[in-house]
Amino acid sequence: MNRSSYQNLNKPFVPHRWVRSGHTQTLLARYRPRALNALPIEQPLLLDAGPDVTGYAPERPVRLLGYYTPRVTPGASRGLVLTLHGWEGCSHSTYNLLIAHALIEAGYDVFRLNLRDHGPGLHVNPYALNPGLFLGTLIDETATAVQRVAEMAGDRPFYIVGASMGGSFALRLAIRHAHQPIYHLHKVIAFNPAINPGAANDAIDRQRVFRRYFRRRWLASLQNKQCLFPQLYNFDPLSDIRSLHDMTDWLVQQYGEHCGGFKDADEYFNAYRVKDDAFATLTVPTTIITALDDPVIPINDFFTLIPHPLLDVQVHPSGGHVGFVDIFPLQHRLPGLLLDALQ
Repeated sequence: MNRSSYQNLNKPFVPHRWVRSGHTQTLLARYRPRALNALPIEQPLLLDAGPDVTGYAPERPVRLLGYYTPRVTPGASRGLVLTLHGWEGCSHSTYNLLIAHALIEAGYDVFRLNLRDHGPGLHVNPYALNPGLFLGTLIDETATAVQRVAEMAGDRPFYIVGASMGGSFALRLAIRHAHQPIYHLHKVIAFNPAINPGAANDAIDRQRVFRRYFRRRWLASLQNKQCLFPQLYNFDPLSDIRSLHDMTDWLVQQYGEHCGGFKDADEYFNAYRVKDDAFATLTVPTTIITALDDPVIPINDFFTLIPHPLLDVQVHPSGGHVGFVDIFPLQHRLPGLLLDALQ
């Protein structure tokens, strides 16, 4: 596919020129409207996500926490939507709450799943649920949890929506649906998915503001894990390592077999990359929504994806990383893009 075929959009997102840059869009993504603080109903559910392949707890299943919210509209449900957050995000990240509010008002039920070592810390400490570390390669436990949620939908349509790293998981679930079907899955939508995690990692490392933000968040998560499982982990040396790439390299080498047995960070990142021909056997409609100016996810990787009739790739001229915010009035447009894609 070439660039022009990607930008054939009916309604390209073009915000006011004052907020059109990718960095501004990415920063505005954190804007949290006052009305967003709480959902009408938020039912926490702890899911059995199958065996733990990290090797730290082979005798017990992985446990993942999610939150279920029913629609607020009368009449039959339009389906159940499962959302997957980005790296160091959670079920209560701004974009997740924005999506949930829009969906329940449009007649959908919503389940916001937290991946391993991610969560708001409202009902349980997310780092205490499983002794093993989170890895981007842990697709099996995610698929097991997603299947549990899909069964909750019954005969209603089931949808998966992911953002950033969650978008990567969503796309990999769409790909494996061809040989490991997810019950009643109707569509998968990924916003700014990290299809090439190595390139995304390098892009973050090149930008001091983003590197400092993600490094601080990740280091705090690892330190929380160490406090709970001091007999398993010592992450103190990471405090002196400045880049995310080198931190990842140290981690996969130091904890070897528990991190998948990869020789270095590059091999680890490549293990869960969505490759150019990954959608060759796609069996479920899948939409990618991203932005040409995303400073975190390099856009070139999307232009080399091999086309498929069920794959719709939308590259907007602006939007940043999971941003899509306009002004006058200051408003998130991400929920509208999602609802359009669900139609």
